Amino acid sequence: MWIATGHTDMRRGMNSLALLVQEAFKRDPHGGDLYVFRGKNAKLIKILWHDGLGMSLYAKRLERGRFLWPSSADGVPGQAPQGQTGSLFLAMLFSGSKAVWLKAASAGARVRY
Repeated sequence: MWIATGHTDMRRGMNSLALLVQEAFKRDPHGGDLYVFRGKNAKLIKILWHDGLGMSLYAKRLERGRFLWPSSADGVPGQAPQGQTGSLFLAMLFSGSKAVWLKAASAGARVRY
């Protein structure tokens, strides 16, 4: 699982995000990895995944709160830790876990992992 640090333009669709994966991550978007992107206001994420048969684009929007997200000073895409941590991260994203989002996150708040 790969996480794009910082924020991504959420107007991007499946093809545009796949191109971003190729350019920013230097990876093949058809390789079966998950690529996770977060919007600027931290309320929306998109996940790009190719299952071997076709490309899928999943989205989750929070009605309240914000997704916590790793930041990178140089803007280089980051990779989530291997193994169960990636699966745990996805499970928390879709369960609405408070470990992943903050109810009152300030615009300039930074989160350290």
